[in-house]
Amino acid sequence: MAGRNKEQQQDGPRDPRATLALLWGEQGKPTRGPKPKLTPQRIASAAAELADREGLEAVSMNKVAGEFGVSAMALYRYVPGKTELVELMVEAVLAEGPDLSRVPEGDWRAAVREWTRQCARVYADHPWLLGATAMRRQLMGPCQLRWLDAALAALEPTGLDGARRHQVFLLLIGLVRNLAQQRGDHDEERDREWNRLSAELLARYADRFPALAKAVAEGAFAADGIDPLDFGLDRILDGVEALVAGREWPEGGDLPP
Repeated sequence: MAGRNKEQQQDGPRDPRATLALLWGEQGKPTRGPKPKLTPQRIASAAAELADREGLEAVSMNKVAGEFGVSAMALYRYVPGKTELVELMVEAVLAEGPDLSRVPEGDWRAAVREWTRQCARVYADHPWLLGATAMRRQLMGPCQLRWLDAALAALEPTGLDGARRHQVFLLLIGLVRNLAQQRGDHDEERDREWNRLSAELLARYADRFPALAKAVAEGAFAADGIDPLDFGLDRILDGVEALVAGREWPEGGDLPP
């Protein structure tokens, strides 16, 4: 219980400047005591592996400390609390990418598609990432910013200004997160039962919901082989192409070449 109280106490309001220093590796090194055997990055990597196995809820300073055979108190020399630990975990799993080096130069559709696919793979490999990166204004480390920078760079050949490129990025990350949420909510046995009960109800009340009944008869909710990521990407990219073509530029806006 004492350890739990300590963890709750450590996870109170934090100085955002201190958190940014931690994310960017600019925090001061311990000057007293034995030579440090751990680093914030090692701790974050171990915590991310724990979350991969057991979920984000299972991550605690005590459990992560157990991965190293030390007490939770030893971790507080490097990471102030679980809030900062989760921020570091996000950085750890985003450190590998994105890599768009194989995309032909200037092919913005191919670059955006590859960026989105790589991003979706990270969310698929680390399901806890969805909860750890809730759509809120949060402090961002260099790895998160590298992903944002790569998306904006991929869109530069469109000629869209920064505001519009950022809005496209929000559409793309929204698509990735929405599909990650659907994947996390998926339960095959429960879904089969839901489909069976829904079909029975719809058969009885089809006259009240004619458009829904027609769509279901045409294959709605069925596994039809459509890749939802490809489908969503194509719709977003087609919309961007329409914007680039000048169909929606406001008065006084500069048309791209």
